[in-house]
Amino acid sequence: MKPIGRLYYLSIVLYTLVRREILRFMRIWIQTILPPAITTVLYCVIFGELVGRQLMDIEGYQYMSYIIPGLILMSVITNAYGNVVASFYSARFHKNIEEMLISPMPVYILLTGFVIGGVMRGFVVGVTVLLVSMPFAVLPFPNLGLVFVVVLLTATLFSVAGMINGIYAKSFDGISIVPTFILMPLTYLGGIFYSVDMLPSFWRDVTLFNPIFYMIDVFREGSLGVSDGNTIQSLIIIIIFLIALTTICLQLLIRGTRIRN
Repeated sequence: MKPIGRLYYLSIVLYTLVRREILRFMRIWIQTILPPAITTVLYCVIFGELVGRQLMDIEGYQYMSYIIPGLILMSVITNAYGNVVASFYSARFHKNIEEMLISPMPVYILLTGFVIGGVMRGFVVGVTVLLVSMPFAVLPFPNLGLVFVVVLLTATLFSVAGMINGIYAKSFDGISIVPTFILMPLTYLGGIFYSVDMLPSFWRDVTLFNPIFYMIDVFREGSLGVSDGNTIQSLIIIIIFLIALTTICLQLLIRGTRIRN
């Protein structure tokens, strides 16, 4: 196949895969987009309006304003991850993945298509959560470019992580183990509801080993202008995790781990 013809073929394949992934979560928006919005409203009412009124300001912001960036990024993380792991495992379960494997589609296109679908759901849910949180607090967003970069990197990283979980999962129950026992604790302990400067030195050091802390910290820097760490260092850590997980995922796809059996 000539280079131009191959490029055209790959673009059509990628477009088709991405379109399928986007339509998949948009058609069931009541299950994919509405629940995070409702959950955010509950967080805002309970933690912001009821509990937050009793707390002192953090970094010059009311408690409600301080936690909203973390709530937005938490929604991006869980939805980007959940979209890919559910979609890819469903393709395995229904044997649709076999049709993709016997086609001349490269594995990097397969990965890219699923990841873009996860990133798009993360962005859609993130914007939705931002909109429903606006009646409670308006974020100044002093650095929109930084906000976009960290959301893109974070959604991509957890989309890739969702693909890895989808590869190894043995059942539909298996795709909920990582979000429940790993992803959720790391997210809640990543500084969503507090500043790490408020923690004792031991727990502060423990938090620094949590990669989600750096994502939330950078996002808060872009949306509020305050952070607990170094922004450049945090971005480097996020990129390192992204490169590592992408490399692992590509190797699993090339080897056909659990999908060529």
